[in-house]
Amino acid sequence: MPLALLALAIGAFGIGTTEFVIMGLLPEVAGDFGVSIPTAGLLVTGYALGVVLGAPLMTVLGTKVPRKRMLMLLMGLFVVGNLLSALAPVFAVMLIGRVVASLAHGAFFGIGSVVAAELVAPQKKAGAIAMMFTGLTVANVVGVPLGTLIGQHVGWRVTFAIVAALGLVGLAGIARLVPELPRPEGVHLRHELAAFKNAQVLLAMAMTVLGFGGVFAAVTYIAPMMTRVAGFADGSVTWLLVLFGLGMVGGNLVGGRFADRALMPMLYVSLGALALVLALFTLTAHNKIAAAVTIVLIGALGFATVPPLQKRVLDQAHGAPTLASAVNIGAFNLGNALSAWLGGLVISAGLGYTAPNWVGAALAATALVLAVLSAALERRDIARGTTAVASGAPADRRTAVHH
Repeated sequence: MPLALLALAIGAFGIGTTEFVIMGLLPEVAGDFGVSIPTAGLLVTGYALGVVLGAPLMTVLGTKVPRKRMLMLLMGLFVVGNLLSALAPVFAVMLIGRVVASLAHGAFFGIGSVVAAELVAPQKKAGAIAMMFTGLTVANVVGVPLGTLIGQHVGWRVTFAIVAALGLVGLAGIARLVPELPRPEGVHLRHELAAFKNAQVLLAMAMTVLGFGGVFAAVTYIAPMMTRVAGFADGSVTWLLVLFGLGMVGGNLVGGRFADRALMPMLYVSLGALALVLALFTLTAHNKIAAAVTIVLIGALGFATVPPLQKRVLDQAHGAPTLASAVNIGAFNLGNALSAWLGGLVISAGLGYTAPNWVGAALAATALVLAVLSAALERRDIARGTTAVASGAPADRRTAVHH
């Protein structure tokens, strides 16, 4: 794998750290600014919404900018946002800093996925994408626990200053290691937007929302589930999240490896197994050891879907994949927000702290149904294309196969 992927992974590590570390620092931030915990929670919501909106916005703004330069600009924006958070005199300024940093998130992963795929041979594209996303998964194992520890003992402002420094390292790495890749000839914004007319692109994004949403339906409420149902001490939640992060790292690498060999079968297996494990979590959540093992599996199976789904979007939006790739990153965050809301509804309805696991299982199972539907539609289109060619129809009506 090219060294340029390391630079992208470092940027992804910083982004992953800043996205999730705030969850462990909400009490400290709320106390410093004199706001309630729910109000401080806007720092999480604001970031997620910024990713959803910023992914297409920043990608559109960067359509005329070379991809390497755009990645550098995005990392610069990320650094500014985190410095603003670190130095914020009032809560509103910190919220603005979080939104500024989030604007870089979706476009960085979207453009970075395209760049990563172009750096390697066609049969290694999913693996290259997975290598970049490794930075995001490792952030949950190393960056988030360390950032939380530093924030709790030294000060949360120091955590965000360190994250900003990580952004500078990523920016320097991109400037030094990522080659100047030529932009595809004749690709304009209208070509990027045309990708959304492709039903396969939309189906892949729906799978992203539902599949990874299934993971966050459970993980969002893991603290009360593990302390009040499994019987773990409050301090154990951090290490349970580390286990979840380790599962993410493994699942991401396995997903990337096998997606290059058999993309759709990889999705069938990972989504089907994820739905099953989430359903079983309603039972295993009552036992400490079983719960810990299940958490690792959820992280692994959930992130095993990421490289194949991202590659599926790139393949189906071939010729103009940048905007679709970025919007798909926003789809992950949309899934997170949707599943967290649905999980909260079932808890509020009095169904218990394990009820979100059923929500997650239903979402993952629905994503599996969409994957089967997507493959069936693709086979139908291939058959029609073959029939059309056999009957003398123009060859450009054939449907390309991208697995």
